[in-house]
Amino acid sequence: MSAPLLEVRDLHAWYGRAHILMGVDLTVGRGEVVALMGRNGAGKSTTLKGIMGLVDRRQGHVAFAGRDIAALPPHRIARLGVGYVPEERRIFTELTVRENLEVGRQDPRTQAPTWTPDRLYALFPNLAEMKDRRGGRMSGGEQQMLTLARTLMGNPALLLLDEPSEGLAPRIVQQMADAIRALKAEGLSVLVSEQNLAFAAAVADRAAVIEKGRIRWEGTMAALREDEAARKAYLAV
Repeated sequence: MSAPLLEVRDLHAWYGRAHILMGVDLTVGRGEVVALMGRNGAGKSTTLKGIMGLVDRRQGHVAFAGRDIAALPPHRIARLGVGYVPEERRIFTELTVRENLEVGRQDPRTQAPTWTPDRLYALFPNLAEMKDRRGGRMSGGEQQMLTLARTLMGNPALLLLDEPSEGLAPRIVQQMADAIRALKAEGLSVLVSEQNLAFAAAVADRAAVIEKGRIRWEGTMAALREDEAARKAYLAV
């Protein structure tokens, strides 16, 4: 078996004095979609931020494409080919869709899909209809699509996607699921933080379930759907 594209071992993370991650272990293979699942506050978003170096302090092993990135700042991790889509969206509200995409542009890289605005408009038809609309005049779902599209303009090999279905209309959720499946078909690796089991099952190959800053369960999405005890213990509200 080939080495995983992303390997996380014994990852700890802090916000100030608060110790949030207590030794997270997970991997993402090339061309694989992994769902990081858990309740609110379990550590999902912090895991993605910990990988990207966006926490106050982190400790542990984080390797991307065989390279240790645990001590690198976020901008250098991004330049290596790791794309991060935050839950908060954070688009440039005064810029148009077209201009937001240009902000994210990076040169093509080997072993990663190459994206252009036209290819992204084909992937997200909603964006194609509003190329000159300012980000602040878009709906929440449209902004989420734009955030993802802007990240893809960096031509990442690995995508960290935080809660893509949260608070979106069912129609937009379906479009996001279709987009993630299309990205996987392009060979992109995805680690997606998610609470929605149906959404995760529609896009992911495997699941890692986190609770109180530790991975408590790992397996295929099919196995998680069949494991009622694990779902009740770690996912039930």
